[in-house]
Amino acid sequence: MIAARRHCLVIALAVATLGGCASMAYESSGQQVRLWGSSEVPPVTTQAYGTGVVNIAADRSVTVTLSVIGMAPTAAHIHEGAAGSNGPVIVPLKRIASDAFVAPDNAMLTEAQYAAYKAGNLYINVHSAKYPNGEVRAQIVGR
Repeated sequence: MIAARRHCLVIALAVATLGGCASMAYESSGQQVRLWGSSEVPPVTTQAYGTGVVNIAADRSVTVTLSVIGMAPTAAHIHEGAAGSNGPVIVPLKRIASDAFVAPDNAMLTEAQYAAYKAGNLYINVHSAKYPNGEVRAQIVGR
């Protein structure tokens, strides 16, 4: 009886572990982004940078985890705009710490925004008081 319970416990732990791995695989399947001041339009001279994961699924749902170093962020967004140009905010990100942001629950792109994503015409950036139009930025590569 004890051996059977241990066996069940081992199976339960394995399922829980695999479930955790599955969710990690989902997150890691997103695009890793590195945000730099030199990618802003116009370019910004800053020591700050950011790193994150952006996942835009076929159902147009959006997940983002993003953190920055070397700056005091005031806001972060996904914008529609080609490399070298600026565009409107389409997904405002939610602050979860003084230096970290995520996409809000149930964030979704419209069909037109998803087409812009597929064309490589979305970017993510983080704003600061020093650079209110954006201090660091990365283009999101459509998949």
